Amino acid sequence: MTRVVSLFLPTWPTDRIRRNSGDASPPPDQPLVLVGRDRSRRIVQALDAVAHGAGLRVGMPVAKAQVLVPGLLVLDGDPDADAAALERLAVWALQRYAPVVASDPPDGIVIDTTGSDHLHGGEGAMLTEMVHRLSGSGIAARAAVANTWGAAHAAARYAAEPISVVEPGKSLAAIRPLPIAALRLSSDTVAGLQVLGFRTISDLFAQPRAPLTLRFGPELGRRIDQAVGDVREPINAIRPPDMIDVRRAFAEPIGAAETIARYIGKLVVELGKRLEEHGVGVRRLDLVCHRVDNRVQAIRVGTALPVRDIKRLTRLLCDKIETIEPGFGIEIITLAATAVEPFEQKQQATSLIDDPVADVSGLVDILTNRVGEQRLFRVTSVASDVPERSVARIPAMAPETDANWPGCWPRPSRLLAKPEAIDTVALLPDHPPVSFTWRGIRRRVRRADGPERVFGEWWKRDAELIAVRDYFQVEDDAGERYWIFRSGDGENADTGSHRWFLHGIFG
Repeated sequence: MTRVVSLFLPTWPTDRIRRNSGDASPPPDQPLVLVGRDRSRRIVQALDAVAHGAGLRVGMPVAKAQVLVPGLLVLDGDPDADAAALERLAVWALQRYAPVVASDPPDGIVIDTTGSDHLHGGEGAMLTEMVHRLSGSGIAARAAVANTWGAAHAAARYAAEPISVVEPGKSLAAIRPLPIAALRLSSDTVAGLQVLGFRTISDLFAQPRAPLTLRFGPELGRRIDQAVGDVREPINAIRPPDMIDVRRAFAEPIGAAETIARYIGKLVVELGKRLEEHGVGVRRLDLVCHRVDNRVQAIRVGTALPVRDIKRLTRLLCDKIETIEPGFGIEIITLAATAVEPFEQKQQATSLIDDPVADVSGLVDILTNRVGEQRLFRVTSVASDVPERSVARIPAMAPETDANWPGCWPRPSRLLAKPEAIDTVALLPDHPPVSFTWRGIRRRVRRADGPERVFGEWWKRDAELIAVRDYFQVEDDAGERYWIFRSGDGENADTGSHRWFLHGIFG
């Protein structure tokens, strides 16, 4: 089933201006509007969230806006630059999230994520990552995913939550309570419907279609059908001019898995030659199949390292053939390298003494494309005395780091993701517990070693300026060894709560 993401950028023009201004950008709390011309009038063309909160609206005369909001910053709008920057942002989404992406002017991006969400931890995690990445770059964003472009577009702009996941088959129920403007109708059509008393999309469904079509034309019915999935709305995918890709068109549509696999092999060979000409290897590869019914089926594979190996790339793509639904036949297949990196040839070891280093990148690629890159990782050490901050997840084939854990004190083989509170009987300030209760079971301490004092990282948070933890290694009657700590130094209440926590278990 098709799944489409609509990414809505409510203040895109002003966000673009602030990003491009760099250090000269106006303060974030200063209201900003961009102006354009409507014949001889200067009107507000776009505005940021602060200006919107002050009561300004798009289409308002600039003179009126300046009277209503003292200190208003007024700049000239540039719709052409906004559209060009939106295209570049769509290319970024193409390289990161899915093979079929297009800009949705003037303030959005549409992404066909069918079969791609599992590579990003699921639809909810994928939308959250999109919004957080853009917000971290100074771009306000809302996102929604649904079965159709129309439903996702409506939910992203008019749903109550900034992130909306419309369950498969529930597009109609999701858009019913939304205003009629959510159907992407022209402003004249929306105004005419409102004059007749229509407010929500459910009001339209309660009326016969023919009189509405006679009065407002076919646009209204077409938008409704697109939103509920009765009419297909293809996405005209963006393709950067410098992208390395190959294409094969068929006089007779193909549909058998064996035939698709055979042409995948041929396309990979052609693409390998192009990659060699450019001196690069592929990191992300998209196979896009255009069906005769104007639908698109796409699969994406990634590699841990830059690759030109024909057999490996062919296998990765052929492993996903079962996800392609050929329908009545595929008439065009495009194979595109959406992410490439410089490729360095590796000399094979010729020594008779040293054993060759095993190359596990092929296995990593197979597992990553099956379970998602977020679920395949290595753990590395980070320079931090705070235990939960001293580890980090890195890609499976990331280069080794020089950081290492301190060797003066042993660390548990299992570190809990979050320290768990325990009930203890202990003498303050320097003695370990005599007993502790964890997860409902009371354990008597036979032996203990410590304390090891860990200080807070004052340069990260003011609350850690004088915060400390005292860690103990304890062993219970059953011989199990645990890593516990007291929050605080046992005397000064400002150093911590003086509560006890279990943080790890020794193997």
